[in-house]
Amino acid sequence: MGRNSASVIERFAPSPNGALHLGHAFSALTAWDAAHADGGRFLLRIEDIDQARCRPELEAAMLEDLEWLGLRWETPVLRQSDRMGAYAEALASLDARGLLYPCFCSRKDIQSVLQAPQEQAGPDGPAYPGTCRDLPERKRIQRETNGDPFALRLNMRRAFAALGGAGVVSKLSFIALGRGPGGDSGKVTLDPSFLIDACGDVALARKEIPTSYHLAVVLDDAHQGVTHVTRGEDLFAATHVHRLLQALLGRPTPHYRHHKLIRDEDGRRLAKRDRDAGIAELRAGGATPKDIREMVGLPEARP
Repeated sequence: MGRNSASVIERFAPSPNGALHLGHAFSALTAWDAAHADGGRFLLRIEDIDQARCRPELEAAMLEDLEWLGLRWETPVLRQSDRMGAYAEALASLDARGLLYPCFCSRKDIQSVLQAPQEQAGPDGPAYPGTCRDLPERKRIQRETNGDPFALRLNMRRAFAALGGAGVVSKLSFIALGRGPGGDSGKVTLDPSFLIDACGDVALARKEIPTSYHLAVVLDDAHQGVTHVTRGEDLFAATHVHRLLQALLGRPTPHYRHHKLIRDEDGRRLAKRDRDAGIAELRAGGATPKDIREMVGLPEARP
Protein backbone atom coordinates (compact mmCIF):
# COMPACT_ATOMS: atom_id res chain seq x y z
CA MET A 1 0.00 0.00 0.00
CA GLY A 2 2.98 2.30 -0.04
CA ARG A 3 3.23 2.56 3.75
CA ASN A 4 4.47 0.37 6.55
CA SER A 5 1.57 -2.04 7.13
CA ALA A 6 2.04 -1.82 10.88
CA SER A 7 1.04 1.84 10.69
CA VAL A 8 -2.14 1.32 8.63
CA ILE A 9 -5.16 2.86 10.31
CA GLU A 10 -8.55 2.47 8.64
CA ARG A 11 -11.83 3.89 9.86
CA PHE A 12 -15.57 3.74 9.28
CA ALA A 13 -17.48 6.91 10.15
CA PRO A 14 -21.28 6.61 9.88
CA SER A 15 -23.91 9.12 10.93
CA PRO A 16 -26.59 7.77 13.31
CA ASN A 17 -29.45 9.41 11.44
CA GLY A 18 -30.91 6.31 9.82
CA ALA A 19 -30.51 2.57 9.39
CA LEU A 20 -27.43 1.02 7.84
CA HIS A 21 -27.88 -0.52 4.39
CA LEU A 22 -25.81 -2.68 2.06
CA GLY A 23 -23.79 0.30 0.88
CA HIS A 24 -22.66 1.01 4.43
CA ALA A 25 -21.84 -2.66 4.94
CA PHE A 26 -19.71 -2.71 1.80
CA SER A 27 -17.71 0.36 2.86
CA ALA A 28 -17.24 -0.79 6.45
CA LEU A 29 -16.26 -4.34 5.48
CA THR A 30 -13.86 -3.10 2.79
CA ALA A 31 -12.07 -0.91 5.35
CA TRP A 32 -12.09 -3.71 7.93
CA ASP A 33 -10.69 -6.26 5.47
CA ALA A 34 -7.91 -3.87 4.40
CA ALA A 35 -6.88 -3.16 8.00
CA HIS A 36 -7.08 -6.85 8.94
CA ALA A 37 -5.02 -7.94 5.92
CA ASP A 38 -2.22 -5.52 6.80
CA GLY A 39 -2.23 -6.13 10.53
CA GLY A 40 -3.39 -2.56 11.00
CA ARG A 41 -5.98 -0.86 13.16
CA PHE A 42 -9.68 -0.28 12.55
CA LEU A 43 -11.48 2.67 14.10
CA LEU A 44 -15.13 3.61 14.38
CA ARG A 45 -16.10 7.27 14.45
CA ILE A 46 -19.60 8.59 15.12
CA GLU A 47 -20.36 11.54 12.83
CA ASP A 48 -23.09 13.16 14.89
CA ILE A 49 -22.60 16.86 14.17
CA ASP A 50 -26.26 17.16 13.12
CA GLN A 51 -27.81 16.73 16.55
CA ALA A 52 -31.31 17.41 15.20
CA ARG A 53 -31.25 14.20 13.11
CA CYS A 54 -28.90 11.90 15.04
CA ARG A 55 -30.65 9.80 17.69
CA PRO A 56 -29.36 7.37 20.37
CA GLU A 57 -31.67 4.54 19.29
CA LEU A 58 -30.39 4.75 15.71
CA GLU A 59 -26.81 4.67 16.94
CA ALA A 60 -27.51 1.61 19.10
CA ALA A 61 -29.07 -0.20 16.13
CA MET A 62 -26.14 0.78 13.93
CA LEU A 63 -23.57 -0.60 16.41
CA GLU A 64 -25.55 -3.82 16.70
CA ASP A 65 -25.51 -4.25 12.91
CA LEU A 66 -21.76 -3.64 12.72
CA GLU A 67 -21.01 -6.13 15.49
CA TRP A 68 -23.23 -8.70 13.78
CA LEU A 69 -21.23 -8.23 10.58
CA GLY A 70 -18.13 -9.23 12.54
CA LEU A 71 -16.49 -5.83 12.89
CA ARG A 72 -14.55 -4.94 16.02
CA TRP A 73 -13.13 -1.52 16.80
CA GLU A 74 -11.03 0.29 19.35
CA THR A 75 -12.57 2.14 22.25
CA PRO A 76 -13.36 4.77 23.23
CA VAL A 77 -15.14 5.71 20.01
CA LEU A 78 -14.55 9.25 18.79
CA ARG A 79 -17.68 11.43 18.57
CA GLN A 80 -17.77 14.54 16.47
CA SER A 81 -20.13 16.16 18.96
CA ASP A 82 -17.22 16.13 21.44
CA ARG A 83 -14.92 17.96 19.04
CA MET A 84 -16.78 21.21 18.44
CA GLY A 85 -13.95 23.17 20.08
CA ALA A 86 -11.43 21.83 17.56
CA TYR A 87 -13.70 22.75 14.65
CA ALA A 88 -14.25 26.25 16.04
CA GLU A 89 -10.50 26.75 16.42
CA ALA A 90 -9.87 25.77 12.81
CA LEU A 91 -12.65 28.04 11.58
CA ALA A 92 -11.23 30.93 13.59
CA SER A 93 -7.83 30.31 12.01
CA LEU A 94 -9.25 30.39 8.49
CA ASP A 95 -11.37 33.44 9.29
CA ALA A 96 -8.37 35.32 10.69
CA ARG A 97 -6.66 34.80 7.33
CA GLY A 98 -9.64 36.30 5.49
CA LEU A 99 -10.60 33.00 3.87
CA LEU A 100 -14.22 32.79 5.07
CA TYR A 101 -17.32 34.85 4.44
CA PRO A 102 -20.94 34.58 5.66
CA CYS A 103 -23.48 33.42 3.10
CA PHE A 104 -27.16 34.14 3.71
CA CYS A 105 -28.49 32.30 0.64
CA SER A 106 -31.02 29.53 1.06
CA ARG A 107 -30.98 26.49 -1.23
CA LYS A 108 -33.92 28.05 -3.08
CA ASP A 109 -31.95 31.27 -3.54
CA ILE A 110 -29.02 29.36 -5.00
CA GLN A 111 -31.18 27.34 -7.38
CA SER A 112 -32.89 30.48 -8.66
CA VAL A 113 -29.50 31.93 -9.66
CA LEU A 114 -28.33 28.75 -11.37
CA GLN A 115 -30.28 29.16 -14.59
CA ALA A 116 -28.59 26.28 -16.41
CA PRO A 117 -27.35 22.91 -15.15
CA GLN A 118 -23.61 22.71 -14.58
CA GLU A 119 -21.50 20.27 -16.55
CA GLN A 120 -19.59 19.08 -13.49
CA ALA A 121 -21.10 18.41 -10.10
CA GLY A 122 -19.07 19.25 -7.04
CA PRO A 123 -19.13 17.59 -3.61
CA ASP A 124 -22.26 19.50 -2.57
CA GLY A 125 -24.06 19.51 -5.90
CA PRO A 126 -23.96 22.59 -8.15
CA ALA A 127 -21.21 25.02 -7.22
CA TYR A 128 -22.29 28.03 -5.18
CA PRO A 129 -22.56 31.03 -7.54
CA GLY A 130 -20.83 33.43 -5.14
CA THR A 131 -23.81 35.68 -4.44
CA CYS A 132 -22.63 36.71 -0.97
CA ARG A 133 -18.90 36.66 -1.68
CA ASP A 134 -18.73 40.41 -2.25
CA LEU A 135 -21.71 41.41 -0.11
CA PRO A 136 -21.18 45.01 1.10
CA GLU A 137 -20.16 45.23 4.75
CA ARG A 138 -23.22 47.30 5.59
CA LYS A 139 -25.61 44.63 4.27
CA ARG A 140 -23.67 41.84 5.94
CA ILE A 141 -23.85 43.54 9.34
CA GLN A 142 -27.53 44.26 8.84
CA ARG A 143 -28.35 40.64 8.08
CA GLU A 144 -26.26 39.37 10.99
CA THR A 145 -28.01 41.87 13.30
CA ASN A 146 -31.37 40.61 12.05
CA GLY A 147 -30.36 37.08 13.04
CA ASP A 148 -30.66 35.74 9.49
CA PRO A 149 -29.39 32.16 9.14
CA PHE A 150 -26.05 31.87 7.35
CA ALA A 151 -23.27 29.54 6.31
CA LEU A 152 -19.55 30.22 6.50
CA ARG A 153 -18.07 29.59 3.08
CA LEU A 154 -14.47 29.12 2.02
CA ASN A 155 -13.43 31.75 -0.50
CA MET A 156 -11.77 29.39 -2.95
CA ARG A 157 -9.86 32.08 -4.84
CA ARG A 158 -8.43 33.53 -1.64
CA ALA A 159 -7.55 30.02 -0.49
CA PHE A 160 -5.49 29.59 -3.66
CA ALA A 161 -3.73 32.89 -2.97
CA ALA A 162 -2.99 31.88 0.63
CA LEU A 163 -1.22 28.76 -0.64
CA GLY A 164 0.79 30.65 -3.25
CA GLY A 165 -1.55 30.68 -6.22
CA ALA A 166 -3.16 28.23 -8.63
CA GLY A 167 0.25 26.97 -9.73
CA VAL A 168 1.01 25.76 -6.22
CA VAL A 169 -2.47 24.27 -5.81
CA SER A 170 -2.03 22.30 -9.06
CA LYS A 171 0.97 20.55 -7.48
CA LEU A 172 -1.03 19.27 -4.50
CA SER A 173 -1.95 15.62 -4.80
CA PHE A 174 -3.34 12.54 -3.07
CA ILE A 175 -2.94 8.82 -3.68
CA ALA A 176 -6.05 7.05 -4.96
CA LEU A 177 -5.82 3.34 -4.19
CA GLY A 178 -9.26 2.60 -5.58
CA ARG A 179 -10.81 4.12 -8.68
CA GLY A 180 -12.61 7.41 -8.96
CA PRO A 181 -15.71 7.86 -11.17
CA GLY A 182 -13.46 8.57 -14.15
CA GLY A 183 -11.18 5.63 -13.48
CA ASP A 184 -8.71 7.83 -11.60
CA SER A 185 -6.10 5.94 -9.63
CA GLY A 186 -2.54 6.40 -8.44
CA LYS A 187 -1.30 9.94 -7.91
CA VAL A 188 -4.12 12.44 -8.46
CA THR A 189 -3.18 16.12 -8.67
CA LEU A 190 -5.63 18.88 -7.91
CA ASP A 191 -7.18 20.81 -10.78
CA PRO A 192 -7.64 24.47 -9.80
CA SER A 193 -10.37 24.98 -12.42
CA PHE A 194 -12.31 22.01 -11.05
CA LEU A 195 -12.09 23.42 -7.53
CA ILE A 196 -13.28 26.83 -8.73
CA ASP A 197 -15.92 25.85 -11.28
CA ALA A 198 -17.31 22.57 -9.92
CA CYS A 199 -16.64 22.71 -6.18
CA GLY A 200 -16.89 26.46 -5.65
CA ASP A 201 -16.96 28.17 -2.27
CA VAL A 202 -17.94 25.18 -0.14
CA ALA A 203 -19.70 25.71 3.19
CA LEU A 204 -17.52 24.90 6.21
CA ALA A 205 -20.10 25.68 8.90
CA ARG A 206 -23.68 26.79 9.36
CA LYS A 207 -25.37 28.81 12.04
CA GLU A 208 -27.28 25.80 13.34
CA ILE A 209 -24.38 23.33 12.86
CA PRO A 210 -21.00 24.90 13.71
CA THR A 211 -18.99 22.75 11.30
CA SER A 212 -19.44 20.77 8.09
CA TYR A 213 -18.59 17.30 6.85
CA HIS A 214 -15.65 18.71 4.88
CA LEU A 215 -14.02 20.47 7.82
CA ALA A 216 -14.79 17.82 10.45
CA VAL A 217 -13.53 14.87 8.42
CA VAL A 218 -10.20 16.55 7.66
CA LEU A 219 -9.61 17.45 11.29
CA ASP A 220 -10.81 14.12 12.68
CA ASP A 221 -8.78 11.96 10.29
CA ALA A 222 -5.68 13.92 11.26
CA HIS A 223 -6.53 13.75 14.97
CA GLN A 224 -6.92 9.98 14.85
CA GLY A 225 -3.86 9.40 12.66
CA VAL A 226 -5.94 7.79 9.91
CA THR A 227 -3.67 6.65 7.08
CA HIS A 228 -6.24 5.14 4.70
CA VAL A 229 -9.73 6.47 4.01
CA THR A 230 -12.16 4.02 2.41
CA ARG A 231 -15.33 5.58 0.97
CA GLY A 232 -17.60 5.65 -2.06
CA GLU A 233 -16.62 7.06 -5.41
CA ASP A 234 -19.40 9.62 -5.00
CA LEU A 235 -17.04 11.40 -2.58
CA PHE A 236 -14.20 11.67 -5.09
CA ALA A 237 -14.91 15.38 -5.68
CA ALA A 238 -14.97 15.95 -1.92
CA THR A 239 -11.48 14.46 -1.67
CA HIS A 240 -10.18 17.35 -3.78
CA VAL A 241 -11.68 19.83 -1.31
CA HIS A 242 -10.29 17.87 1.63
CA ARG A 243 -6.79 17.88 0.13
CA LEU A 244 -7.00 21.65 -0.20
CA LEU A 245 -8.15 22.02 3.41
CA GLN A 246 -5.31 19.78 4.57
CA ALA A 247 -2.87 22.15 2.90
CA LEU A 248 -4.54 25.22 4.40
CA LEU A 249 -4.68 23.75 7.91
CA GLY A 250 -1.34 21.95 7.89
CA ARG A 251 -2.87 18.48 8.25
CA PRO A 252 -1.47 15.24 6.77
CA THR A 253 -2.97 13.57 3.72
CA PRO A 254 -4.07 9.92 4.03
CA HIS A 255 -4.37 7.55 1.07
CA TYR A 256 -7.87 7.27 -0.39
CA ARG A 257 -9.63 4.12 -1.54
CA HIS A 258 -12.73 5.13 -3.47
CA HIS A 259 -14.95 2.15 -4.11
CA LYS A 260 -17.95 1.33 -6.26
CA LEU A 261 -21.44 2.23 -5.08
CA ILE A 262 -23.95 -0.45 -4.20
CA ARG A 263 -27.12 0.09 -6.21
CA ASP A 264 -30.59 -1.40 -6.36
CA GLU A 265 -32.04 -3.36 -9.28
CA ASP A 266 -32.89 -0.11 -11.08
CA GLY A 267 -29.34 1.17 -10.78
CA ARG A 268 -30.24 3.70 -8.11
CA ARG A 269 -27.73 4.34 -5.34
CA LEU A 270 -28.92 3.03 -2.00
CA ALA A 271 -30.02 5.50 0.68
CA LYS A 272 -31.00 5.14 4.32
CA ARG A 273 -34.65 5.19 3.31
CA ASP A 274 -34.19 1.93 1.35
CA ARG A 275 -35.44 -0.46 3.99
CA ASP A 276 -35.38 -3.46 1.65
CA ALA A 277 -31.60 -3.22 1.63
CA GLY A 278 -31.31 -2.43 5.34
CA ILE A 279 -28.98 -4.64 7.36
CA ALA A 280 -31.55 -5.06 10.15
CA GLU A 281 -34.25 -6.14 7.68
CA LEU A 282 -31.93 -8.58 5.97
CA ARG A 283 -30.92 -10.03 9.34
CA ALA A 284 -34.56 -10.43 10.31
CA GLY A 285 -35.15 -12.24 7.02
CA GLY A 286 -32.52 -14.85 7.84
CA ALA A 287 -29.44 -13.44 6.11
CA THR A 288 -26.03 -14.23 7.57
CA PRO A 289 -22.90 -12.03 7.53
CA LYS A 290 -21.56 -14.32 4.79
CA ASP A 291 -24.72 -13.62 2.77
CA ILE A 292 -24.16 -9.88 3.13
CA ARG A 293 -20.63 -10.25 1.82
CA GLU A 294 -21.90 -12.19 -1.18
CA MET A 295 -24.59 -9.57 -1.86
CA VAL A 296 -22.00 -6.78 -2.12
CA GLY A 297 -19.36 -8.86 -3.91
CA LEU A 298 -16.83 -9.30 -1.12
CA PRO A 299 -14.97 -12.52 -0.37
CA GLU A 300 -15.59 -14.50 2.80
CA ALA A 301 -13.92 -13.02 5.88
CA ARG A 302 -10.43 -14.29 6.60
CA PRO A 303 -9.91 -15.94 10.00
